[in-house]
Amino acid sequence: EVQLQAYGGGLVHPGGFLRLSCAASGVHRFHYAVAWFRQAPGRKRQGISCINSAAVPRYYPDRRADRFTISRDSAKKAIYLQISDLQSEDTAVYYCATDLRPLTCTDYDGLYKYWGQGTLVTVSS
Repeated sequence: EVQLQAYGGGLVHPGGFLRLSCAASGVHRFHYAVAWFRQAPGRKRQGISCINSAAVPRYYPDRRADRFTISRDSAKKAIYLQISDLQSEDTAVYYCATDLRPLTCTDYDGLYKYWGQGTLVTVSS
């Protein structure tokens, strides 16, 4: 069964940069859509971005693309989320998720069956 592991979080100063990674295992090939979500303390989980098997990105909402960049390396079974100009409101646990569909991207978390364990991003001076 597929397993996802998100990592790369940490403590970052405002204005800083992070690249989060999501590694897939348990499958020989990984040509599926993967989404990133985040959940801040006391808030609902929200969709950030998704990338399908053709490496077409989606951002939720679209303006998220101003500071967030999603990418993938299917050969390495890895999906990345770069975040620039980090702000305090970016503090959250970030999760990657998939439902093993190649082209379906959505910010509806109920669609996704497989989740990584989350990686904490803390933006603070």
